[in-house]
Amino acid sequence: MRIGALLGSAVLTLVIGLVSPSAAARAADVPAVGAKTAYMVDSAGTIHYAKRQTRRVPVASLVKVMTAYVVLREAQLGERIEVTAADVRYAASNGATTAALAKGERLTVRDLLYGLMLPSGADAANALARRYGPGKTAFVAKMNATARRLGLNDTRYTNADGLPSPSGAYSTAVDQVKLAKIALEDDTFRTIVSREVHKVARSSLQRAHTWRNTNKLLQSADGVLGVKTGYTSAAGFCLLFAGERGGRRVIGVLLGDQDARRFSTAERLLDHAGEQIAGS
Repeated sequence: MRIGALLGSAVLTLVIGLVSPSAAARAADVPAVGAKTAYMVDSAGTIHYAKRQTRRVPVASLVKVMTAYVVLREAQLGERIEVTAADVRYAASNGATTAALAKGERLTVRDLLYGLMLPSGADAANALARRYGPGKTAFVAKMNATARRLGLNDTRYTNADGLPSPSGAYSTAVDQVKLAKIALEDDTFRTIVSREVHKVARSSLQRAHTWRNTNKLLQSADGVLGVKTGYTSAAGFCLLFAGERGGRRVIGVLLGDQDARRFSTAERLLDHAGEQIAGS
């Protein structure tokens, strides 16, 4: 019995010795993630977290990242677009979040992009898609063609806003992070999604608007760059986020999470990535 115990102790000592203390500590420090799928990578290509990252799921208003990306490829930021009754009615009839646009307003593309990304306005999405399709069907075709060109092979769009549709849109955590990485290379996109509040002054062409960013991570963590929140009953609460840590850009996504938890989890994941980068 004593020999068996000694052998068992020796084997245990050997196994423990094979795992470095630093590696064991890093594994123990990985934050718990309750989201159904998640993924986080930095600009050096280091993956800091992955959970069912290639599973196809709905992503709600994260769809608007592609909407903004397509518009920015084609539009002049100072061009004005007139809001129609159909734009307003579309958002209201679907119970979607809005930028509180009114029929007859003529806002610049730049302002409509803020209305799209900060309060997540489906009315702004409808106006932009209508103009730059032209027409919503043609615009969605551009979104899907862009996804193919960018290598987002597990992503399919059916509208410009992320509302549920019978034909079923989907993406993956990996594709969403890849798209955010590309979109954030655009200075205008990066400026918009990192803004906490954007105000539009009243004029003869438009009403006054004050849009607040739904991304609470901007208020709770340092070095955050955005990117986008989303919610539908099918997708759950979603968050695409990015931040600077240790001289690298870290981009992550949480899909199918709880409302408040997504922000606290994202903050912990960014800090975790920062610690790993510092220790590398």
